[in-house]
Amino acid sequence: MATKKIAPTTDKATSMQALVASSRRECQYLRNNPWDLALATWIPCLLLVLMAWLFSGGIPRDLPVAVVDLDHSATSRNLIRSLQASPGLEVAEQATSMMQALSLARALKVYAILVVPDGTHAAIQRADSGTVISYFNATYQVAGQATARDINDAVQAVSANLAVAEVALNQGPQSVRAAPISVSTGVLFNASRSYEHFLLGLLFPAILHLALCVAVVGAFGRELRDATIQAWLLNSQARMVPAVLGKIAPYLLLFSVYGFASLLWLAFIRGNGVAGSLYWLMLGQVFMYFAYATIAMLLVAVTRNMASALSMAGLYAGTSLAFSGATFPLLGAPWFTRFWSELLPFTAYLKLQGQQLDMGSAQVVSVWPLLVLLMFIVITGVAGIALLRSAALDPSAWGQR
Repeated sequence: MATKKIAPTTDKATSMQALVASSRRECQYLRNNPWDLALATWIPCLLLVLMAWLFSGGIPRDLPVAVVDLDHSATSRNLIRSLQASPGLEVAEQATSMMQALSLARALKVYAILVVPDGTHAAIQRADSGTVISYFNATYQVAGQATARDINDAVQAVSANLAVAEVALNQGPQSVRAAPISVSTGVLFNASRSYEHFLLGLLFPAILHLALCVAVVGAFGRELRDATIQAWLLNSQARMVPAVLGKIAPYLLLFSVYGFASLLWLAFIRGNGVAGSLYWLMLGQVFMYFAYATIAMLLVAVTRNMASALSMAGLYAGTSLAFSGATFPLLGAPWFTRFWSELLPFTAYLKLQGQQLDMGSAQVVSVWPLLVLLMFIVITGVAGIALLRSAALDPSAWGQR
């Protein structure tokens, strides 16, 4: 009787089984622990919805400004009407003095002040230049700069009309002609100048990668805390790398879905689509979340203490937005600022996002940010797994909270 040959289990099949088993084990834990599940599910989703609602206005409108009209002339009244007609401004107060206007600004009742000095209209009639002065609150950069920009636009519109009217009055209609040189200013990207698009493009991935870091630190840290790391990581059925990837996989999948949903909201529901490659954007998001997951694992392996790892993860991921170069330029910054920025996967991802979401850059331009993210994954992943194995073999590292 012929003996039936049984094919041995391949390394690939064994690795896949180990990965699936580790993922199932992690999902089972999350099902049985609602707060750990919440940290990876409804809490980050709630934060995304909250941010989307807060910035749904898109562009600041009806920002209050004060006008100090010391001229009381047709020109000053024309300026006030022009300011009021601007959709971004509201002339909330017409102060009688600069001191009164400053009091309003200090009370945050207005974000900018326009002063029309006495004699402005008379100077214009003499064919001289009239000067008006505007001040904006730089403590509140978004509101202050928005009011300054809209005040400038309103004043320039009135100035252009006055130039034509006064030349025609003083020198005759035949003397009116277009200015020999004019400036036409255009916006390269984010043409609507939407603060919703700008801020949510930063806040969505910032919130998600911070939440992922905390969740993954908890996932690896509790194995040490509960002294289950050896049974999970070094048991005879599992292999180390697949076991680690299996633990990361549920979080990577969940947060990638959240990231894709945020891109859908930002680009297609509230925006004008993706200027470059949507697929590269999605790949960049997956790489970024994978990089932060391996970094979270490394922090647990280095500290061997969940509380310390959570603190370090919060510090590391929480500084990403400030040091990414998206809010404050890094050129001319201190060396540590530039060095720390390069240590953040978030910095590389934002470069890719800017290139592909708004600028429509060639895909080859975004190869380097993707490679940087891949380097984070490989380097921190290899170091984290090696140190995690060392912790699994050291009983003194178990049971620490």
